[in-house]
Amino acid sequence: MDNNHNHKGLITNVDLRTHANNRAHRTKEIDWERLIVRRGQPFSITVLCSEGVPTKHYLDLVLHLGKGEEVLIHVQKEHQTGDRWWFYQQGAQDEILLTLHSPADAAIGQYHLSLLMMSPDGHVVDRSENMRFHLLFNPWCKDDVVYLPYESLLQEYVMNEDGIIYMGAWDYITSIPWSYGQFEDNVMDICFEVLDNSKESLENLVMDMERRSNPIYVSRIITAMVNSNGDRGVLSGRWDERYSDGVPPYRWTGSVPILRQWSEAGARAVKYGQCWVFAGVACTVLRCLGIPTRLITNFSSAHDVDGSLSVDILVNEQLESFDGKDSSWNFHCWVESWMRRDDLPIGNDGWQVLDPTPQERSDGEFCCGPCPVRAIKEGDLGVKYDAPFVFAEVNADIIYWIVQRDGQRRKIREDWGSVGRNISTKSVYSDLREDVTLHYKYPEGSRKEREVYEKVGRRVMELTNDSTEPRQLQLSIKPVRPVFGTDFDVIVEVNNEGDRDAHAQLTILVMAVTYISFHCGEFQRKTIRVTVPAHKAHREVLRLRFDDYVWCTSEHPVIRVKGLVEALGGNGPIMTVANIPLSVPELLIQVLGKAVVWQQLTAFISFTNPLPVPLKGGVFTVEGAGLLSATEIHVKGDVAPGQKVKVKLSFSPMRTGVRKLLVDFDSDRLKDVKGVTTLIVRKKHTPVITGL
Repeated sequence: MDNNHNHKGLITNVDLRTHANNRAHRTKEIDWERLIVRRGQPFSITVLCSEGVPTKHYLDLVLHLGKGEEVLIHVQKEHQTGDRWWFYQQGAQDEILLTLHSPADAAIGQYHLSLLMMSPDGHVVDRSENMRFHLLFNPWCKDDVVYLPYESLLQEYVMNEDGIIYMGAWDYITSIPWSYGQFEDNVMDICFEVLDNSKESLENLVMDMERRSNPIYVSRIITAMVNSNGDRGVLSGRWDERYSDGVPPYRWTGSVPILRQWSEAGARAVKYGQCWVFAGVACTVLRCLGIPTRLITNFSSAHDVDGSLSVDILVNEQLESFDGKDSSWNFHCWVESWMRRDDLPIGNDGWQVLDPTPQERSDGEFCCGPCPVRAIKEGDLGVKYDAPFVFAEVNADIIYWIVQRDGQRRKIREDWGSVGRNISTKSVYSDLREDVTLHYKYPEGSRKEREVYEKVGRRVMELTNDSTEPRQLQLSIKPVRPVFGTDFDVIVEVNNEGDRDAHAQLTILVMAVTYISFHCGEFQRKTIRVTVPAHKAHREVLRLRFDDYVWCTSEHPVIRVKGLVEALGGNGPIMTVANIPLSVPELLIQVLGKAVVWQQLTAFISFTNPLPVPLKGGVFTVEGAGLLSATEIHVKGDVAPGQKVKVKLSFSPMRTGVRKLLVDFDSDRLKDVKGVTTLIVRKKHTPVITGL
């Protein structure tokens, strides 16, 4: 960057050496033209002076932090005690190389650099101003509290712009691709805009700027600002499927369109998000600012409102939940960020849970974390922040009660160990799933698990007289893997393990639910008397037809089957619950030719309607970091049953490297159909002309 704001012409030019600095600081993916550096790592600028500079004149550097230059920093000439900004000067009289050193705990943000030519008596005789650069966290610097000493992890958790989000159910895990796009155009500026719009920044800008040195503070602000509850946050949450005034959560395939829409609308919340969208956007912002971050999915996630470490689900005698909602989600997404926790006792460094989905207030705000994962595993619930809430999400008991007509409650099922299963994240080394459950909890049934439960005051499962008496009847629902659009059977089996015949009443209820267990409606119910001979089983087969469930399925279609059996004269009812996710087909993406930066490519996207009904309002959404901005392609007319729809898309890749092209298809009857393909974008080949 050249600069010519000179009074006397003694400083003739300043070169911020953007290309060399950005490459050394691993920020060239963000921008080639603007200087973007990481704290705790030196960077150099070149100053050209006129030949007539008197020998005793010297240079002074002054920094201002913030767009309005709210915080003033004098740059020292040599390294002194304490972590301060300082610079080192080399070179001849007319060309000077200045090396600036930022402390590893400097505040992140936009800095303005002023270069002052001083006379021996301390007067400013020339100045060069209006030079700007951005400073980010530095996980490559061992003195930075976000330091992560493994390059392979840094490449995934800071530099990778593509990810995988796990969904479905604990015993039927599915996934979708997600474009984080943290190095896409203007995303870094929007990330700082997110911080600037926080309540803390709007109330006391100078204090907020200075506290941006601390990733604990910054990450907590981000969890509050990704949701729009009570502030000028990025995303509005909605779970009731009324999305007509916005974008349905399942249609998003990446964070960048959301962040850009929020910024372009003047910090007005984008409609709509759910947990994986909140987590995806938070991951983008945190990675962009330089905090190593990964997206986590917790299966069978409990929502413990009262802090009791148990979730009570009340059903009536027809097995219907009283509030239309069970407080256990099929899955829930949050993020983990890596940092040192100097504010906590030793042992709490490393991965920290941050949950941007608005659920409960923390210090009056809808934010959650950072909470050390290790504190959850050890049951240290007094540790900041929000440890009891996170602990319950992965450890709570779920207790089912029947509320009888007279108002009396009767316990019918207690789920120990069913919450917090197959906790998942994308592997560092591939697109495979990594299970991190043992980071959060000790092995089920182990002595250490029992010690943790005793520490937090959760009741430990003890053998009592009731439970030592084996139950004569056992109830199970056989797993099935149906495809959305088909008819399928659900098999409920009553086993008699006793020595005498059993006479029982069996109730089966089939309903559709969302992934957070919101009930969309029931479509089959059966209550029958059965006789099960000793050591034999009774099988009840329910045929579920597409026509039954099509009207009450959500964007993540799940069929919930509840079974209740009570032996006449036996020792109480037995209840079991099974969730059956309905799988949807994938899209096919074909890209013709080799991918070369700034040269046009053509992609063909195809999809066959698997349903026995036509699809209306079909729309493809395509995006990919470094490839193209989010683009919608509307399908003309209806897509008939069995019909193949094919669309063509041309685009020119903008950045080299391994890139992912993400596609989503939505329609009235079929939603959240995803596809992804990987491209390797190469540099343009410049022919070398010889022999001239």
